[in-house]
Amino acid sequence: MNNFKTFKIIEKILLAVDQSLSCEGAIKGAFYLSKTFNCKVYVISVAKELPLEEMTDIYPLEAMQKIEQKTLEYLKSIEDRFKKENIVCEIIFRKGLEPWKYILEEAIKNKVNLIIMGRRGKTEFAKALMGSVTARTIGEASCPVLVVPKDAELNLEKVLLATDGSVYSMFAAYEAVNLLKQTKGILFILSVAKKEENILAAEESVRLAKEIADKEGIKNEGLVLVGVPFEIIVKTAEEKEVGLIVMGCYGRTGIEKILMGSVTERVIGFTNKPVLIVKKFI
Repeated sequence: MNNFKTFKIIEKILLAVDQSLSCEGAIKGAFYLSKTFNCKVYVISVAKELPLEEMTDIYPLEAMQKIEQKTLEYLKSIEDRFKKENIVCEIIFRKGLEPWKYILEEAIKNKVNLIIMGRRGKTEFAKALMGSVTARTIGEASCPVLVVPKDAELNLEKVLLATDGSVYSMFAAYEAVNLLKQTKGILFILSVAKKEENILAAEESVRLAKEIADKEGIKNEGLVLVGVPFEIIVKTAEEKEVGLIVMGCYGRTGIEKILMGSVTERVIGFTNKPVLIVKKFI
């Protein structure tokens, strides 16, 4: 376990917004974390340009200028909300065809510790996942990504760590512990065995994560359950009334597992809880 390093405490957050109501949960989540950790918030919104062949407006340049103006006005309104809460905030305006690329660029440029994004309804998310800004950001980001459903309320009093014992789950365990050091909340450590014969492996996964939490003095409870992983994770989060689910996932070389049928994808798509995705590139 000594080969692992803990993540830095949250100092800078990048909040990605797109003028839709689905961002409201993410905005409130950024409020909560910025106050809890006294960190700076960067807010980015991208005015999405259309390829010339898709422009139907008689005056495409004028239409684009209106989109840019609306985006800037929206960013200013978000900045005002943060200032009213006495939160240090900086707005970032970008324009282009692929918003996720600019989100990642700004995350690297400003050396943020966390990206926060909203999530649409379950049905919309499932349909749009393969090409969505959120999915591409998760797949390519070099820092943890927090996805917050519109009506979710993030809190760190009760946190659920879903682990499969992999290296990625161990980094997720360290991230969960780092967050809970500040709030002194409880960590539920869950490993799901698909079949009865997988229970021993699931128990070992829980034991490894409990070692990390115990070493840092974080109150925790281990859970080993049998069933379909994403369904059990979503159900347990509801039953335990957690304010956050933390999961590990693969790096760029495993992006297909993020975008096509992964447990992480399904949990994000079906839960009404915020989900923190922690990555370690291989």
